[in-house]
Amino acid sequence: MLIELIRIAYGTPPELEIWRIIERNTDKRFDRDIDAAFRWSWKNEYDPHPDYARFKALLYLRLDPLFFAYFDDHTENARIRLDEIRWGGVYRDGIPPLDHPKMIPAEEATYLRDRHVVFGIEINGDARAYPKRILAWHEMFKDVVGGVSVNGVYCTLCGTVILYKTEFEGQHHELGTSGFLFRSNKLMYDHATESLWNTIEGEPVVGPLVGKGIKLEALSVVTTTWREWKKRHPDTTVLSLNTGHNRDYGEGVAYRDYFATDKLMFSTPFQDRRMRNKDEIFALRFGSPSDKPKAYSVKFLNKRKVVQGTHGGTPYVLIADESGAIRAYESGGRKFSLRQKRIVDESETVWNMEEDALTNEEGLQLKRLPSHRAFWFGWLAAFPDTELVK
Repeated sequence: MLIELIRIAYGTPPELEIWRIIERNTDKRFDRDIDAAFRWSWKNEYDPHPDYARFKALLYLRLDPLFFAYFDDHTENARIRLDEIRWGGVYRDGIPPLDHPKMIPAEEATYLRDRHVVFGIEINGDARAYPKRILAWHEMFKDVVGGVSVNGVYCTLCGTVILYKTEFEGQHHELGTSGFLFRSNKLMYDHATESLWNTIEGEPVVGPLVGKGIKLEALSVVTTTWREWKKRHPDTTVLSLNTGHNRDYGEGVAYRDYFATDKLMFSTPFQDRRMRNKDEIFALRFGSPSDKPKAYSVKFLNKRKVVQGTHGGTPYVLIADESGAIRAYESGGRKFSLRQKRIVDESETVWNMEEDALTNEEGLQLKRLPSHRAFWFGWLAAFPDTELVK
């Protein structure tokens, strides 16, 4: 409990006294390093005081009255450790989501250059691009794409961009930015019950909705360049700079200092030297919960271009294009290779990469599989037993 007080008392006279109490009771020296103190606490068995949730509710009430509901009730069945839920330094929706933002035709997007990074989506023929330079300031968008209500979540800290259907078993879930993090990963909240949701898994982890079997369906999104996305989808629309918010949407402006180094803003309980913290991986998100998580180094995939394997009983193929964009598809047991910039199988049949499937001239389709990029540390924090291919 005292470690959490440090963040609130930082820079005030009580801070030093709190540190003295912590160090006296733990017999440890932390040198005012709150991340070191948290890492020490996470190594201990989780046995919270019966009033710990109430303490968090009252503590964060001082910052934002809307925070109180997250912890005041329904925490006894939480799926994550409450002491690993940290305040991210913003109020609820203080990083404002884009709510059905204005889209414009590609030819009107004169603010974009070919090399700029976009997150591309196509649903039922409706192709849309969400530039990283804009989404980094908002970290979430709510939209209807191809007639499907979706919620796109960009966790800038852990490098994930995940697209979810907002409807589960006929119930629409209106999501927002909670202001809190779990293992440096953004926690969402739903407007109806104020439950906290794990962004990387798309399911509630604290609050009334825990244990209800709710898990949002993840849809395909690709990280690519504006040039490559336009080439593949000439009729695409793209976010307008007119978002209703006053931000510097220049390329690379948002989180420039954070992306420039390997240093983390918020530590996690796990460290792994196989890759640097912010090296990118490509995570496979299909199979069953009992399957061992699997991830590939993005550098490895961009070097190999075509990689095949089996995960959770599903044969797959991963294909990297010239822009560095990576997509995962079912392989159907076929063996694929890259010949003269074309994807061919062992019978020399040519296949085309679409957003929903690999297709050939005979009309056969091999469907796209759920997958996304992430920073290595962020993926490891969520799935510490992951299998890494590099």
